[in-house]
Amino acid sequence: MSDFKPEELLAATICRLVLDPSQPVARHVAVGAASPIPAAACYLAQKLGYPIRLSLLARTQGNPFTDGTRELFDLTGQGRIDLFFLGGGQIDGQANLNLVGTGEWPGRGVRFPGSFGSAFMYMMVPRTILFREEHSPRVLVEKVDNISANGVSEPGVFRRGTAQALVTGRCVFQFHPATARFSLASVHAGETVASIRAATGFSFDVPAEVPETPAPTAEELALLRGAVCDEMLETYPEFCARVFGRKLAA
Repeated sequence: MSDFKPEELLAATICRLVLDPSQPVARHVAVGAASPIPAAACYLAQKLGYPIRLSLLARTQGNPFTDGTRELFDLTGQGRIDLFFLGGGQIDGQANLNLVGTGEWPGRGVRFPGSFGSAFMYMMVPRTILFREEHSPRVLVEKVDNISANGVSEPGVFRRGTAQALVTGRCVFQFHPATARFSLASVHAGETVASIRAATGFSFDVPAEVPETPAPTAEELALLRGAVCDEMLETYPEFCARVFGRKLAA
């Protein structure tokens, strides 16, 4: 049995993707309101000594925004946000996202929260890490019912970046915009290529060797449970209580 929780594995995994030396440097990272695991990953990168500026939309203090997400869009349009996180009710093999709903437009089946600024952020941020804890055929589909944000664009359409990777509760996929396909980068402990295929509705490429997703190091776990949790307690009290076993002082 592992001595860490799934959320801690995902936070450490995302942190390594944020710090990936093969990618453009992430100087300013923005994290949406309902994203405690990506937030933990970015705080972890900071606590490991990397000079990342983190703008956490769910936090009332400690970010540059005085007028909510309108200012986030302004900064993004100016090229001043380097990395963002997105998910979706459906994600397909071309990295398209559906945040509207299933069935015919406008999502007359199961309704999702809504697209908000996902299309703009996906197009205008140089790096996007896709994240969804649930890894099942109902989420990872062959083709999304409705496209809220497109993974790739037609030639001649300006966009600054695409998805870097997709992190789920089962594995990590790398995205290849030239072919508009995912490849399997690593599988979490207990998973296999076969189990990932069975849980995934879209096809993906598999290299000759697929490593196991590295476990969090002792240093990473100590930081997550200590300094990172200190930063997150006020903003994400339920997450910190459930994952780190810590609560705000009365």
